[in-house]
Amino acid sequence: MIKSLWIKFLFLLLSVSLIALSATLFLRELMIKDFREYLEGELEDRVYWVMADIEGTYEKYSGWEDGIISEDAIWAWMLGFEIRILNMNGVVIMDTEKALNTLSPLARKRVMAISELRSAERSDRFLPYPLFLGGKEIGSLEVRFLQPKKQDIFVKRSNRFLLISLLGLGGVVVLLSILFSKKLTNPIHKLTSAAKAISEGNFKGRIKISGSDEISRLSQTFNRMSQSLETQESLRKKLISNVAHELRTPVSAMRGEIEGMIDGIIPVNKEQLQSLYDETGRLKNILEGIEELTHAQASVLTIRKQAIELKPFLRNIMEGFSRPFFDKGVNIELQCDEGVIITADPDRLSQIVINLLSNALKATEKDGKVWIKSDTKDSEVFIEIGDTGHGIKQEDLPFIFERFYKASEGGLGLGLAIVKELVEAHEGRIEVKSEYGKGAVFTVYIPSNPFHS
Repeated sequence: MIKSLWIKFLFLLLSVSLIALSATLFLRELMIKDFREYLEGELEDRVYWVMADIEGTYEKYSGWEDGIISEDAIWAWMLGFEIRILNMNGVVIMDTEKALNTLSPLARKRVMAISELRSAERSDRFLPYPLFLGGKEIGSLEVRFLQPKKQDIFVKRSNRFLLISLLGLGGVVVLLSILFSKKLTNPIHKLTSAAKAISEGNFKGRIKISGSDEISRLSQTFNRMSQSLETQESLRKKLISNVAHELRTPVSAMRGEIEGMIDGIIPVNKEQLQSLYDETGRLKNILEGIEELTHAQASVLTIRKQAIELKPFLRNIMEGFSRPFFDKGVNIELQCDEGVIITADPDRLSQIVINLLSNALKATEKDGKVWIKSDTKDSEVFIEIGDTGHGIKQEDLPFIFERFYKASEGGLGLGLAIVKELVEAHEGRIEVKSEYGKGAVFTVYIPSNPFHS
């Protein structure tokens, strides 16, 4: 159980709270200590006041005057301590009790009432303070401090308040620690459950996100990863299904012809062997298409970008295609200003343009038109390849970049998927617009900022 993250968080929060409460108790003790020392200092000052008055009285009357020093004893009692005044022979000539007895009953009652809060408890012993006059000792003052009731009341009330606060705050701290530790660990538990589901092959799990802290950002990243894995798994299954479908036809045809030859139903002649040879060629084309797609997917790791001046680059590609366009009777033109620079891998960019031009040529009939247009737009360079061919049906547009999807007969349905992979390897994007029967326009956007690899 101690290995649970929730328990660890709870233990951490409770430990921090305990340290904070302990610090409060320690601070309280320091404050009480300082408070007591302050009171003791006040009492010491009062003792010196009484000593100064007694020494002044002795000097004024040239000896001990009972009536006057009894007033000092009463004053000392009211200040918070009991005294005894001794002469040089150590004889007590006045003490607090004797001084109080000199008062009238009414005065004594009032004095006792004033000092009542200070007379609850007394210390165990008298402390001696020598009396001097002109550097000569004239006697001594013995003092026993009274324990003030106010001080006891203050300390008891502060202890009671602190105890109630500790119990109340302690309960709140424990409750909040449980709630916060649960709140902190619940998203992690959800992440763990979702990760376990992914490990078991379920890629549909998502984490409900609330807030914008680090755990929320982790959950967002996890959801994106899960979405990507789900997409990749779907594509993998679709790719396997499509590959199996594409391979099944030539393999079945070859198997049927070979079985017919074995059974003697089909003669083994040049025409039949040519048919088998054609089917193996079809198999070869499928495998090469899959291999090309795989290379396109991995191109993000091998791409080597450099600055390319687009107009001569595109002109060279267009001139390489001039013969097939001429033979089919399709016009091709280039619209690109001088000085347009793109940062791209020349081999991969050439592959993108050639694939799109090939598709445009296939889609365009005699006397049709194909064009290449390029320029800069905002922070991107675009290459537009359009045609006046048969176009693409609206229901096919969302799927034309998917693997093995064929909007028309012929081909493997991999060309545009390869183009999309190569464009994304350049951190770009590709868009298509088409009206069925009137042609299609493919536009490739590549960021124009330099990239060094």
